[in-house]
Amino acid sequence: MLTNTKHDWTKEEVLAIYNKPIMELLYDAATVHREFHNPNQVQVSTLLSIKTGGCPEDCGYCPQAARYHTDIKGNDLMSVQQVKAQALRAKSSGSSRVCMGAAWRNVKDGPEFDQVLEMVRTINKLDMEVCCTLGMITENQAHRLAEAGLYAYNHNLDSSEEYYKEVISTRGYQDRLDTIGNVRKTNVTVCSGGIIGMGENVEDRAGMLMALASLSPQPESTPINALVAVEGTPLEEQQPISIWEMIRMVATTRIVMPQTQVRLSAGRTDMSREGQAMCFFAGANSIFAGDKLLTTPNPDVNQDMEMFKLLGLEPMKPFVKKAQPASVEAQYSAYQDQGEKPRWTRPEHKIERNEVAKEAGKSLKAGV
Repeated sequence: MLTNTKHDWTKEEVLAIYNKPIMELLYDAATVHREFHNPNQVQVSTLLSIKTGGCPEDCGYCPQAARYHTDIKGNDLMSVQQVKAQALRAKSSGSSRVCMGAAWRNVKDGPEFDQVLEMVRTINKLDMEVCCTLGMITENQAHRLAEAGLYAYNHNLDSSEEYYKEVISTRGYQDRLDTIGNVRKTNVTVCSGGIIGMGENVEDRAGMLMALASLSPQPESTPINALVAVEGTPLEEQQPISIWEMIRMVATTRIVMPQTQVRLSAGRTDMSREGQAMCFFAGANSIFAGDKLLTTPNPDVNQDMEMFKLLGLEPMKPFVKKAQPASVEAQYSAYQDQGEKPRWTRPEHKIERNEVAKEAGKSLKAGV
């Protein structure tokens, strides 16, 4: 299967994929995954809360909102040395990326932001990818983060544009898109995904994926979170989603965003190894490791490494970029001019080879 990145998905098209018979959906997603990724490698990140609690936003899922009564203990911004120590610990456990989160509505220029920039520079020197999720940022702030060596910026869309206002009122959907746009004006990659299980319907899930897939380029990383209902938040009584909903969401994300790293994020604590294995088969190739995701529980890193060993998975090295697959014509030209044999010229891909040759308007030589 040759898969080109498509940016004009409709909600109906995404729903048709999501609602396929599960075996057919898994086969299609796994096929796309192997076209663009090494199925035996998973990128491992560590999420670190560098400033916890006291956020002025009203995100209905978040225990860090100052207006909700949760048992989250707030803390001021961590020191650079504290962050470095945590990064070294993460690296020794197999993580290739550290993602630093601060409970801010938006970044404010000043001593705290300068401190975050120094954190970025410090982790960068450890030969690790550095990601930040700090709330809304301006174009100038995005450039400053890029100059410090930031690899990725996380800013989730959370849900569809229609359902978003049911969960958050203190920030608009366009605000999130604007922040992603500011990041795209730099060389920093984009990490953006959302949460399922907040009371949305399947159409809303499709709408979120449609919005993410419509971005050009598409996000390099997309976290798929299952809501972890926290007592004291407006969504505390939401029932957990089933593992099949997560598998369908991962598989659909893989198909509509073929080159993106699809990350299993919040909610893994309640997933069996078998369920996670199905998610990896369906196209998930990134996880958060460590005992906490900012404030919610997460599987122990040793448990994850045991699971990797059982499944024959290995942690991905840092700074692995996915290249755009060559066009049919470019692959054929390489074969003709340099004697190289692209994947689709091998005997086991005879049917695909004929389709490719037809698409390119050329015929392959007999016996190739």
